[in-house]
Amino acid sequence: TFLDAYRGRGRSAGARRLTFAAGSDVTISNVTDATGMPVVAGPRSREVLAGLTDTTGDPVAALDLAGRLAELVDRIGIGAGEKILDLGCGDGTTALPAAERGAQVTGVDIAENLVAAGRRRAEAAGLTNIDFEEGDASNLESIDDGKFDRVVSIFGAMFAPNPDSVASEMVRVTRPGGQIVMGNWIPGDPTLVAQVLKTSAAFTPPPPEGFVSPMLWGQDDKVRERFAKAGIPHDRIICERDSFMFRHDGPPAEFVDRFTRFYGPTMNALDAAEQSGRADELRSELGRLFEAHNQSGDPGRRGIERHHGTRP
Repeated sequence: TFLDAYRGRGRSAGARRLTFAAGSDVTISNVTDATGMPVVAGPRSREVLAGLTDTTGDPVAALDLAGRLAELVDRIGIGAGEKILDLGCGDGTTALPAAERGAQVTGVDIAENLVAAGRRRAEAAGLTNIDFEEGDASNLESIDDGKFDRVVSIFGAMFAPNPDSVASEMVRVTRPGGQIVMGNWIPGDPTLVAQVLKTSAAFTPPPPEGFVSPMLWGQDDKVRERFAKAGIPHDRIICERDSFMFRHDGPPAEFVDRFTRFYGPTMNALDAAEQSGRADELRSELGRLFEAHNQSGDPGRRGIERHHGTRP
C-alpha cells in the first residue's frame, strides 16, 4: 500500500504514477505475527534492523534494487531545492538518487551500520546536500515541525514498533501542503515477496508479547485510521495496489542463494532452520517457490511479478 497524505492546505494529488522494486532490504525482521507475517518489535529492533550486511559490515545491493528506487524518485517527482526526509533510509538507496536530483535530503534510520554506510556512499558520490542520522521513526525529536516538503518511507517506517506515533511524527515534520509517500508490504499477497515472507516465517521463532504487526500498514483501513489520528482527513489519503516485475539475469537457484545470504527475513529463517536441523527443508521450499514464480519462460533467467502499492 502507498499512502499519499497531504498536510494542511493548497495541494492536490497529481497525475503521477509510482512504481518501484517491492523488495527493499532495509526492512529486516526475525519474528512473525499470528498470520505468519514477519515483524520487528521489542528491544531487539535495532539489532534486527542492523542485520543486512555483507562480510565487510556494509549493506549490500545483492537484490539489484538501486535502479528501481531511483526510478521511484523520478516518478514521485522529487526535484532540485526540495527538502526531503527519507525515513527508514537504510544505506541511502532512495535518499541518494533524491540528492542527485538536487534535493536537500535527510536520511534517518535506526541502524547505526546502515547510517554509516549511507554516509560513505554519499561521500563517495561527492554529494554534499545529504545528511544521514540515527533516529527512531516513532520519535523524531531532533527534527523541527514542518521542516520537509516531502517525507518518504519505502518499507522502512512500517517496521517501527509504535505505528500511531510514526504517523503522527511523519505528519508533524511535513510542512503544510507537503506530501507523505509511504510504501508498505501487502499482507497475504500471492506474489513472490509476500510468499517468501510467509515461508520464512514458518522457520522463525514466535513473536514477543505486546507487539503490533507492521503488516497492518498494508491494510488500507489501518493506514487511514492511523493518519486520521494525526489529523489527515480520509479524502487526502490514497491507497492503491500495483505490480512490479523483478528481473534477474540468472537461474532461480542463484536468486534463492542471494535471498538466503542477503535478505533479512530469509537470513534469519535460515539461521533458525540451521539450528533446528531444517535448513535443507527451507532451501527446498524456497527453491520450489522461486521456480513457481519464474515467468520468464527460461529456466536460466528470472522474471517475477511482485505486488506493491501505488497512487494515480
